[in-house]
Amino acid sequence: MGQLSGPTDPTADARWVDARPRKGFFTDTSICIGCKACEVACKEWNQIPRDGELELLGSSYDNTGALGASTWRHVAFVEQGRDRIEAARESGRRLVDLGMPQVGAPPAETDTTPPDTPEFRWLMSSDVCKHCTHAGCLDVCPTGSLFRTEHGTVVVQPDVCNGCGYCVAACPFGVIERRTDGTAKTKSSRYAVNQEIPNVGVAQKCTLCYDRLKDDQVPACAQTCPTTSIKFGTHERMLATAKERLAQLHAQGMTEARLYGANDHDGVGGTGSIFLLLDEPEVYGLPPDPRVPTADLRKMFGRAGLAAAGMLAAAAVSVWGGGL
Repeated sequence: MGQLSGPTDPTADARWVDARPRKGFFTDTSICIGCKACEVACKEWNQIPRDGELELLGSSYDNTGALGASTWRHVAFVEQGRDRIEAARESGRRLVDLGMPQVGAPPAETDTTPPDTPEFRWLMSSDVCKHCTHAGCLDVCPTGSLFRTEHGTVVVQPDVCNGCGYCVAACPFGVIERRTDGTAKTKSSRYAVNQEIPNVGVAQKCTLCYDRLKDDQVPACAQTCPTTSIKFGTHERMLATAKERLAQLHAQGMTEARLYGANDHDGVGGTGSIFLLLDEPEVYGLPPDPRVPTADLRKMFGRAGLAAAGMLAAAAVSVWGGGL
């Protein structure tokens, strides 16, 4: 179980002898155009089955909805109405134009109101597993199915997973999920696994293309992103790039821009996937203060021990008093 006392090297914690520099993503949502090329590349490379009927949701142009066992990259389309835009304007913040993607050269001047969408603007962001420094899913896995790689990422071994689902509840971001074939069953030798849907009943999530990392290749999503919204490299370099981009946007007056996952002292010790957001985390469906649920285990066990000792003492006093 990880200590949340500050910066740490997760590969060193995992006792890797030949540990490599920690790898990770930097996702710059300010240049995401919502093309979903990353979603497609992820599915094709990792041979992930289709997630539902892929019909457009009633709430947006999105057709996958959220991360899950069969959606390891998810591009969110967040529609913000006039009230949100006006509130930001009144607070003195300059909003970047994120109207629906257009063909051709961008306009010479950026207005706070997209010319083709006078009543709202779009925020787009490609979400992925955070590969936390202190990973709750890793802490609670009883079989060792989840492990820390030599690159500092967290990967599931499908053949070792027993489908218990402890990791699902332990993830503060709701990333990991058991793959289903439409039944409520978990992985078991008592029924035949659906051949069309691999790893039924097994926990699944982004591996940061571990098979590609071992060959010094770039993950499929970052390789495909046409705007370089998804950047890949050493965690140290990604963090520096994220801070440089944040400073650039702030200098341009876009003071609403902020980094997410770049704080080594947050509730998960920082994340391997860093994001630049143009609004509050909740707007993108991200928890504002994520915390690994196993962080308080020692304190909980200590209090349970004190309670047990108190009960034993009370029982001893009761027996001793009754003997008199």
